Amino acid sequence: MERFLDVGRLIGTLVSLEPLDIGHAAALAAAARHGRDRYSLTDVPSDEKDARRYIRAAIEQRDANATIPFAIVDMRREQIVGSTRFCYFEYWHWKPQFRVHPSNMPDAVQIGGTWLALDAQRSGLNREAKLLMLEVAFERWKVARVRLRTDARNHRSREAIVGIGAHFDGILRADSAGYDGTIRDSAAFSILVTEWPEVRATLHATLAERDLR
Repeated sequence: MERFLDVGRLIGTLVSLEPLDIGHAAALAAAARHGRDRYSLTDVPSDEKDARRYIRAAIEQRDANATIPFAIVDMRREQIVGSTRFCYFEYWHWKPQFRVHPSNMPDAVQIGGTWLALDAQRSGLNREAKLLMLEVAFERWKVARVRLRTDARNHRSREAIVGIGAHFDGILRADSAGYDGTIRDSAAFSILVTEWPEVRATLHATLAERDLR
């Protein structure tokens, strides 16, 4: 199946996002080795074998046009420090006279599956990674909305999402199977295209402030 949404490698100042590949398995496993207690609510590989399972599943979804997964690379250390992805592409049913971009381009998308190595958390890498992905979503694909969703119990993740400027939409009750075997409630957040200029400016400003320290 042809993939219309391939975006290649996304390169920032602190971080680059590389299309996830089976060759990343050992590095992903190493990144997830420490701080395992922080990963109890999300799918983070436990060892190299599990990383290969994780990557194969992501690639299968990518080949079905369901996700675009990345390895997160800390450019200062030239080291893989986590993973993230585009997922849940939405293609709305417009009347022909109201459609403003091709039908094979999404109207909305979700950014999810994000995790970082313990020593990469609160380092600015996540913010720049989100900035790179939001630029693709709003400026290349012209989506109307980007959604971010996390387990409602994951307060670190919720704080990080609010920190990039997303709006809290509410709790989706019994939203999905939880990674820990429970029925998961999800905290849902969004950024609208009308909010994107302010979010972009704030992200650039906070990243620049971090560089000046």
